[in-house]
Amino acid sequence: MFAIVRTGGKQYRVAAGDKIAVEKLAGEAGETITLGDVLLAGEGDDIADASKVTVSAEIIAQAKSEKVIVFKKKRRHNYRRKAGHRQQMTLLRITDVGEGAAKKAPAKKAAPKKDEAAKADSATEAKKAPAKKDAPKTGTGKGAAVESKETAKEAKAAPKKAPAKKAPAKKTAPKSDEK
Repeated sequence: MFAIVRTGGKQYRVAAGDKIAVEKLAGEAGETITLGDVLLAGEGDDIADASKVTVSAEIIAQAKSEKVIVFKKKRRHNYRRKAGHRQQMTLLRITDVGEGAAKKAPAKKAAPKKDEAAKADSATEAKKAPAKKDAPKTGTGKGAAVESKETAKEAKAAPKKAPAKKAPAKKTAPKSDEK
């Protein structure tokens, strides 16, 4: 059975036993993951219902793809920039394509609960110690802190004045042709 799955913005035609390189996925080597976005599935010329088909894969390794050279040049301006980039990728071995793959998927979903618990603990710690905002201080010592609070209150209480309007320009009298 084959399936066409979408991951990392690309589509791949996979079958059991295939090895593919996809955009980086979370997980370590040896873990089993489920590719959920199945676009099409079938066997030979027959097409199956893609919503019932799941694709499970084993992560072989986390690696980097080949280096891509980025070179920019503007002629006659002495402008040259050279940079390289290696995209992160995950090597997968497709273990199963079909309805039976869904039974293996829950084993992977049990592991992230530890991460969720750690996130919940960090969220409660953030609630315990809220960040305090101090008024800007103009000087040093206790008197300076009191002054800054008073000036802040005055600034809030004082209404904003509209900008003054300019007077219209005076027109000059037309010149007479008398001599």
